[in-house]
Amino acid sequence: MTLPTVLPRGRRTPPAPPRRARFTLADPLGALAILSVVAVVALWVMNQGGPLSLTASDRATGSLGLLAGLLASDLMILQVVVLARIPWVERSWGHDLLTRRRRLLGFASFWLMIAHVVLFAVERTAREPSAQLTALLRLFVTDSWMLCATAGTLALIMVVVTSVRAARRRLRYESWHLLHLYSYAGIAATFPHTFTDGADFHETWTRVYWWCLYGFAFAATLLYRLALPAWRSLRHRLRVESVVTEAPGTVSVTLKGHRLDRMRTASGQFFVWRFLDGPGWSRGNPYTLSAAPTPDRLRITIKAAGDGSARAARLTPGTRALIEGPYGTLTARRRTRPRLLLMAAGIGITPMRALIEDTPYGPGEATLVYRYGAEEHAVFADELRALAADRGVELILLPGPRRADTSWQAAGPAHLTDDVQALKNLVPDIEHRDVFVCGPPAWITAVRRAARAAGAHRDSVHTEEFAW
Repeated sequence: MTLPTVLPRGRRTPPAPPRRARFTLADPLGALAILSVVAVVALWVMNQGGPLSLTASDRATGSLGLLAGLLASDLMILQVVVLARIPWVERSWGHDLLTRRRRLLGFASFWLMIAHVVLFAVERTAREPSAQLTALLRLFVTDSWMLCATAGTLALIMVVVTSVRAARRRLRYESWHLLHLYSYAGIAATFPHTFTDGADFHETWTRVYWWCLYGFAFAATLLYRLALPAWRSLRHRLRVESVVTEAPGTVSVTLKGHRLDRMRTASGQFFVWRFLDGPGWSRGNPYTLSAAPTPDRLRITIKAAGDGSARAARLTPGTRALIEGPYGTLTARRRTRPRLLLMAAGIGITPMRALIEDTPYGPGEATLVYRYGAEEHAVFADELRALAADRGVELILLPGPRRADTSWQAAGPAHLTDDVQALKNLVPDIEHRDVFVCGPPAWITAVRRAARAAGAHRDSVHTEEFAW
């Protein structure tokens, strides 16, 4: 039975009411996304007659198939825009929210695409009942650009299947990431047949709409996924300065660069890293900063979980690094109250370690709860104790095995059985604090549920899942 380690509390200050959320440039994007779906339906009505086309039995199936295909294309393009990592969108919505919306758009467009294929297959075979195989062969292979569209559809099916959680758990991150890139190829492969064969693409305004939509998605991807990262990598010239072992299988990599302050990186953010250390360098891996950024240095801490992360321990000083980012919104910019509660599990301590270093707060206004399995896996234990003493942070260490899969606690004394009461015991004024949480998804869910039940305001609970 292991008791939590608690460093003494500092002075208390009266709580302040939460600040109102600010309007950002990204907020209208949700409305524009809905408007694009409305526009697609409107174009279908203009060109196909809308509901009237469904009254004719010989046209209904094809008309519905066309609408499903148009909506699938629109949602696929919106998904590409979400994946483009537009900086002001990332800062406004955050990685977690964008990931959820991307998955929603992806699965919705996938099922619409399947409906599109099935409905057109039904229409063709019904039109030629005596030559169904020939009709399907023309539909999927010999008609203009249809073989290309079929290959693109198969690629998208593969991406969706490997995106299901059960499949992702069986894949290494590097393999999943490589397969995920096929979504771009799949979308590009389905593009030509829509303009050569699609009846709704023959009108001038329709073509203008779709060309603008595809053009914006392509330009955003080219600019923010390729050009901007390449420019930042060349400009800031990051190289490995040192590699330090923090715990078994966990290392900290310090990198030195040029004018890093120009990126306006904040503690709690992450980059996608590529180290030019040999084969496999092209596969990027996301790692969070584990120390406050300085004008010439960044530090990340990496736990071996795949080929890319395991290579980090073998990095040598001078190795060049390519970057994408900074990304993520688990930063002090999200604060709504002066008092802080930071909760971390496992390698999720990395952004919390950076946050408590340079976030503005007074002695006694911040509490850090850190849960880990065993003492040898307590990353930054000495650094956390030093920071707690220097800045007046209340540090609560919770070592030991996890109490249960649905609990955020370590196994411990009976009076901490209830998650909500345990949190209230550790942090009695949780309703007056911002709560920052990072760790495995199931642990984050348990913390979020307990914090909300303990009185924390919904807008004051900030999370970043350490998962892919």
